[in-house]
Parts: sequence; structure tokens; C-alpha cells
Amino acid sequence: MMRFAGNWPSVIAHRGAGQFAPENTLAAMRRGLQFGCRAVEFDVMLSADGVAVLMHDPVFGRTVAGSGSVATTSAGQLLAMDAGSWFSPAYAGEPVPLYAEVLQFCLAHGIWMDVEIKPAPGFEAATGIVVAELTEAGCQDPTRLSFSSFSSTALQAARATAPRWPRGLLVDAVPPDWQAQLEALECVALDCNHVALTAEQAGAVKAAGYGLLCYTVNTLERAQTLRSWGVDCVCTDRPDLLAGLAQAGPAEVSGAA
Repeated sequence: MMRFAGNWPSVIAHRGAGQFAPENTLAAMRRGLQFGCRAVEFDVMLSADGVAVLMHDPVFGRTVAGSGSVATTSAGQLLAMDAGSWFSPAYAGEPVPLYAEVLQFCLAHGIWMDVEIKPAPGFEAATGIVVAELTEAGCQDPTRLSFSSFSSTALQAARATAPRWPRGLLVDAVPPDWQAQLEALECVALDCNHVALTAEQAGAVKAAGYGLLCYTVNTLERAQTLRSWGVDCVCTDRPDLLAGLAQAGPAEVSGAA
């Protein structure tokens, strides 16, 4: 069984640098680099014609204008949409990117990726398969990224399609059967909301040999506390505040409270 290698980055920019540029766009990936953050998280779902694009919401209205849904819109139509104006006029015309395009950008710039497989309802397995296939075709090094998802079906499909890529199960609160779920999916990490996590839970996950990622951590004090509990990675909206933590090993913050 694949095990956690312990080499994931300590700070991951949420949806790119989604507080400083339109989330889930190449502009957000570039903005994260400006903060010195060489790790990003982003969301991938499928268009109506089965093409993987970056988008968090299954329906339009927030990051792209109008009504409709990603799953009922062709890739060609999605790529022509404006994914930047909602954030700022400075980003007007910023397009919805293809997953394959962002994958290559991150590989070229040495950016580690937490690829969240975020299927629209009813497309869990298909999304896992497509993301895994594109990753296999575009990257040769499994240390460059990990898959994550709230959907066990999507993770199972990704595992069956491309088993060599590490996987993390996304949860809100840590469930009582967390270890059984990780074992069933052959995940290497648990990705959880930091708000409900306890030091005891963190210790149990680490003692079992799994990686532990927490989202969405936006203060340095909280990030230091989590690191002192053994948390390996924090996903943040504030890479500007946590950039220094990215260069610190666990021992350097182990005394934080």
C-alpha cells in the first residue's frame, strides 16, 4: 500500500492565491508565485463534453456571470467565459482554464499541486477518471501533486485509473472511522477542516502513518499551532502571511502554541 512520503509542502495557496486574484485561474497561480508560495490547491470538474476545467461552483453566477452549469456547458463555451471581472476590473477577460493547461504551468514553474477532484453531482466517477488520465499523460513524477476529493467515488475512480498518484480524503470534521475510510481508498493523507480538529485527532492520524492537511488556515498563529500538533500542510487564503512558514520545518515551530 502507498504510504505518506512526508515531502509535501507546508503551505498551499487555496484556489491559487484566490484572495489576491480570481480563484482557479492562471492569474491566481501566478499571484501565488509572487508570494513565494510554490504549492497550490485548485478545483477540477468536467464540462458537458467531458473536458476537465478549473471551477469551484457547479453553477454559474459567482465567478462567471449568468445562469447555467458547468456540467451542461461545452468546454468551448466555458473557455470563452470571463472568470475575472467578478473579482476586479483589472482581471476582466481572464478565462476559465483547462486542467491540462494549469498542470503544465505548475510543472514548468516548480509548483506542487493539490488537485481537488470536485465533480458535479452524478459525474463523480467520470471526473476522477478524466483527471487521472490527464495527469498520467501530462506528468511523469508522482511527487509533484496529490489528488484530493470529498467524493470517495471520485477517488476510487482515480485510483483504478492511475494508482501511482497519492490521494487525500477531504472531510469537514474527522469521522470516527477515518482510518477505515483511508485504508479502503488507499489514501496517504487526511485533508480536514482545521476548525474542528483536536490535537488528539492530529496525533492519532500521524501515529497511524498518514499525512495530515488542514484547510483553510488564515492566521500565522493558528498555522503554527497546527504544525506543533504534527499537521504537515496548511491550505491558506493568505500566502502573504504564511510565506515564512513554508520555509520552516516542523521542529522550528514545534514550540508554538
